[in-house]
Amino acid sequence: MVIAEMVDAGKAKLGEEGALALARKAERVVAVKGKKRVTLDMRARPPDEEVLGALLGPTGGLRAPTMRVGKTLVVGFDPEIYADVLGTGKV
Repeated sequence: MVIAEMVDAGKAKLGEEGALALARKAERVVAVKGKKRVTLDMRARPPDEEVLGALLGPTGGLRAPTMRVGKTLVVGFDPEIYADVLGTGKV
């Protein structure tokens, strides 16, 4: 796998507009908050409030870690989702 771009979220803050722009480039957003998983089909144009609720943390910045693999945007960490999205099949 080749990492095309890496951004330090501590230095380059993405607010609502940046987070929405990032999500709109994806076909699917998978967000993990604790044990809760949310999958959004961006082709169905979910409401901005729903998308932002999945992407932003309590301070209004993009939650970390965030990665885009192909047309999928993953927000938060879950080993099973990473294995699925990265195609390793390993947890």
